[in-house]
Amino acid sequence: MIRVSGLRKRFGANEILKGISFEVPPKTVLGVIGASGSGKSTLLRCLNGLETINDGAMECDNVRLEARISPADYRRRVKDLRLKVGTVFQHFHLFPHLSVLGNIIEAPVHVLRTPKKTAETEALQLLESVGLAGTANRYPGSLSGGEQQRVAIARALAMHPALLLLDEPTSALDPRRINSLRALLRTFVDRGHTMIIISHSMGFLGGVADNILFMEGGLVVEHGPTEEVLNSPKDPRTKDFLEQAD
Repeated sequence: MIRVSGLRKRFGANEILKGISFEVPPKTVLGVIGASGSGKSTLLRCLNGLETINDGAMECDNVRLEARISPADYRRRVKDLRLKVGTVFQHFHLFPHLSVLGNIIEAPVHVLRTPKKTAETEALQLLESVGLAGTANRYPGSLSGGEQQRVAIARALAMHPALLLLDEPTSALDPRRINSLRALLRTFVDRGHTMIIISHSMGFLGGVADNILFMEGGLVVEHGPTEEVLNSPKDPRTKDFLEQAD
């Protein structure tokens, strides 16, 4: 279970997140929507420890990150959190000097201390699962955008995260690749993964997310089952956003 309670984040006098609270049940997908500047990306960066929260708490797989603890304890818990949370960024951030296989085994070998042979075996299995068998010795520069994205997903999954975060995963994909990605992600959810996906694509989220959270101005405006939020929103602000998104 992922729990976020009263999460606040400020940059100077500007409060970006204003007391965000929600839960994500295990083996489900939460889609996060909202206009640019609503706080979605800041929320994601707080969830993986890249930003320090100013108030509130979050809990992931028995790792609890709270604002009001000592700096040393906060750093220790962030280190533990990053072993539980995998992130696929919008621009993938693959290491260009490493092969596909090298990208995937880098963290398991050096962070989890997984034996290299074991990490390689798991990496090859992950590559097959994302439809990239045979690409292990290629380099990121020789891959298409969709292929790089699937390598990034495999790299994140190689750490066996309790939670996988994806930031705008459809931004560089054509419709055929979007459908393929949707099916791929649902496969991993069925295998036990929990995901939070930030996306501007309502059609994509409609086919992959179990629940939707709509943010505006650093607040949660609406949160509920996907079909309910997308087709029968309760809050007029949600309805207005969805009409403009269409």
